[in-house]
Amino acid sequence: QVQLVESGGGLVQTGGSLRLSCAASGRTLSNYNMAWFHQAPGEERKFIAGIDWSGSITYYGDSVKGRFTMSRDNAKNTVYLQMNSLKPEDTGVYYCAGKRSRILGGRAPTDYDYWGQGTQVTVSS
Repeated sequence: QVQLVESGGGLVQTGGSLRLSCAASGRTLSNYNMAWFHQAPGEERKFIAGIDWSGSITYYGDSVKGRFTMSRDNAKNTVYLQMNSLKPEDTGVYYCAGKRSRILGGRAPTDYDYWGQGTQVTVSS
């Protein structure tokens, strides 16, 4: 079992930046595909970004392309989400998710087995 803990959320103005972190314990993340999901109030959880086990492949949802960057440091057992040019519609809870696999991960919540508790991001207009 791997435990995931997100951090780095908070309140930011439109156009600002935040960096989210997801730290893992219990297992090494080097065998896991990882992803970030966003859940806005009253909406379903949506795929934001994914990264393969090695960190060499990243892919993004259309709403964040060019603004968000996902990365990982397997030595630190941590993945990151750098969020720039934030908009009010980016407000919500951000979840880190993982699946033990070396096949590129999917974009659906059901493609991932492990989840963090989420971190709140609020972007004020």
